Amino acid sequence: MALLVAPAGAAAQEVGPVFENGQAQVVPAFADTSRWIREDLWVETEFDTDGDGRLDRVHTSVVRPGPTAEGLQVPVVYASSPYYSGTGTTDLQYFWNVRHDPGTPPPTRNAMPQIAPRENRPTISNAEVGTWVPRGFAVVHSEAPGTGMSQGCVSMGGSWEALAPKAVIDWLNGRARGFTTPDGDETVVADWSTGKVGMTGTSFNGTIPVAAATTGVEGLEAIIPIAPNTSYYRYYRSNGLVRSPGGYLGEDVDVLYDFVNSGDPARRPYCDEQWRDGQLVAGHDRVTGDYNDFWAGRDLWNELDGIRAATLFAHGLNDWNVMPEHSLHIYEVLKERGVPTQVYLHQGGHGGGPTLEMRNRWFTRYLYGVENGVENDARAWVVREGDGRDQPTPYDDFPNPGASDVRLHPQMGGSARGGLALGGSGSGRESFTDDVSFDGAALAGAPESAHRLLYVTDPLTEAVHISGTPTVRLRVASSAAAANLSVWLVSLPWVEGNDPNANLINRGWADPQNRNDLWSSAPLAPGEFVDLEFALQPDDQIVPAGQRIGLMVFSSDPEFTLWATPGTELTLDLAGTSLDLPVVGGEDMLGRAIGGGN
Repeated sequence: MALLVAPAGAAAQEVGPVFENGQAQVVPAFADTSRWIREDLWVETEFDTDGDGRLDRVHTSVVRPGPTAEGLQVPVVYASSPYYSGTGTTDLQYFWNVRHDPGTPPPTRNAMPQIAPRENRPTISNAEVGTWVPRGFAVVHSEAPGTGMSQGCVSMGGSWEALAPKAVIDWLNGRARGFTTPDGDETVVADWSTGKVGMTGTSFNGTIPVAAATTGVEGLEAIIPIAPNTSYYRYYRSNGLVRSPGGYLGEDVDVLYDFVNSGDPARRPYCDEQWRDGQLVAGHDRVTGDYNDFWAGRDLWNELDGIRAATLFAHGLNDWNVMPEHSLHIYEVLKERGVPTQVYLHQGGHGGGPTLEMRNRWFTRYLYGVENGVENDARAWVVREGDGRDQPTPYDDFPNPGASDVRLHPQMGGSARGGLALGGSGSGRESFTDDVSFDGAALAGAPESAHRLLYVTDPLTEAVHISGTPTVRLRVASSAAAANLSVWLVSLPWVEGNDPNANLINRGWADPQNRNDLWSSAPLAPGEFVDLEFALQPDDQIVPAGQRIGLMVFSSDPEFTLWATPGTELTLDLAGTSLDLPVVGGEDMLGRAIGGGN
């Protein structure tokens, strides 16, 4: 049955949103593009990042259905981005040179060519417009501060990344001022808005909805962040180790600044001095990789108390750029605090949002208030191996409630393939030599190598469902005062191809110097063993029967870490080394699958 909601007002009663099966439907009067109303404006924020003595204004555009000119009020789907006016180069010669040892100062970075300024009004972006305006929503876009025609400076995180979208939401609720020009005093009001706002976006554009939600701004009712970077530290560092995001070797927070710095050329020298060369380069610390106040101020994990917006996360379980922990940590926190939240997980890489049906039900429920029962749907939706992304399997939760940690211990023989068994801890010590010329795939596929240690189960007699976050404990010694440490979970035999689930199960990296905490490094005494424990990435993957699950430990990872001078020797004490693997069915199930151990 179709539900017609007729808003107040004589003219508006002729047309209104239509809902079927809990979803907003396309309405001909809304889908008539000739009647769409487009507005271009600048919203005043509460900060001045470019030092000109005036509050920064962010460039904002609106596309709304024609009937809003006749008194109809509609909710808003809102997206914000630093990318709308173009980006810089991805040529690695302008990124940080990773060819140096951990714990040593990096070579000087080459200056990235500036982004040519361009105007893009009256429409900032057409993303989301064709989906939501015909269904009775307005679509709003804004350019992040310091980009495009927005005033201010790029700040890379911190409160400004949250306060800019907050200002736009305040404007949509009549609490902030909008102007027809960046410097004028003619105002624009959003009298067509119900004040109910939902935000969405992917990657950086997904970060901004989470940042806005941390402010607790009234009117932000729902967000759908897709692969959001929610912690700049965890994007550019890993357990104390300087680490690049997947696909962008040598990127760091100042490189990203240059990549999006498309704002007013007249203000760029000030912004570069104050922000990039001041706060960013001074704070990011590419020598130790330690957590510090700079990173803490750019970490949304520290700002979650304010979130009340219903949150539908989406993330790829094989996203090695913005890794799954960025969504799933916050999902766990919101769930514990009673905030409506669900998660959609697929087996692919970076990006990839929920189905349109899921997004429509989410925004229909929380922006239009239609009681469609979405809050009673499954908490977790996982696209199973081989299925299409429009065919997610519902689960009660993530991790799978039937999963529990199973501890596995390595056995001697890791230069070839040692065992990985249930039961008592292993014993003995084994060494390998760092050599960045060997990547992880080559090391995992090699029958023997002096540059890694590999421990594997017996072939699985039945499929094993991993759901949750694996944890590794390592007792390790190094011949150098600083060393990279990389860990892979693999499915063997290794086969060539593009199937993201065929070979690699999980990854992790750590700095043994940060064995005590992330805030301070303690140099390694050559030959002295230290204990460290760290989590890999959240995962939900079914490893098929016939495969072996392997734990591989090596040093420099040429895709992610600094490229250390080859030759550092690392030694693993097997008595202090183990893997906790979250398995659906727990130890009984895994014990059956591997025959009780090696």
